[in-house]
Amino acid sequence: MVVEPREYDEKGGPVDHQILEEERIAEERSLIAPGLGHTISEQPIRNLTSLRAPVSVGPDASAADAIREMMDHHIGCVLVVNDSGQLAGVFTERDVLRKIAAEGRTPERVPVSEVMTGDPECLTLDDSMAYALHHMSVGGFRHIPLVDEAGKPTGVIAMRAIVDFMVDSFPRQVLNLPPSPRHNIAREREGA
Repeated sequence: MVVEPREYDEKGGPVDHQILEEERIAEERSLIAPGLGHTISEQPIRNLTSLRAPVSVGPDASAADAIREMMDHHIGCVLVVNDSGQLAGVFTERDVLRKIAAEGRTPERVPVSEVMTGDPECLTLDDSMAYALHHMSVGGFRHIPLVDEAGKPTGVIAMRAIVDFMVDSFPRQVLNLPPSPRHNIAREREGA
């Protein structure tokens, strides 16, 4: 039987390489944070490559119509726009769950204007990503409509877009992390 030589620290105790690796990862992550804050605080929302044109419905559309638009475009919300093209509200997946499904309502019979969030918080394309992230965190939003000076929709910023931007900005630090020791440790003893 071969016995692996043990390493000892300066106090004479055995060195735990798993703990050392976790400490190294934590130190690397602490170095990422300042750069990340600087990156998103200086970047305007307009620099997000994942921004799309807003998808909207009129206030008289049914909730079913709005849900269909969300499904067709693979998005989590639609904007509700009045006859003059100004933002009247936002209708999200949460509205579907809380105001339609939870109440047993029939989406075809409910006007979206009854279940939308009216007069939502809005930002502009020139606001910083950090400001958008702050708004989302404080307000509990996953989507924030973007409008121009006239209150007409120019897009929607989603939490996912900011996360994707951060990953793109720090691919080495985020995508190249070593496997987590917690996920690679066998729960049961192997072998004979």
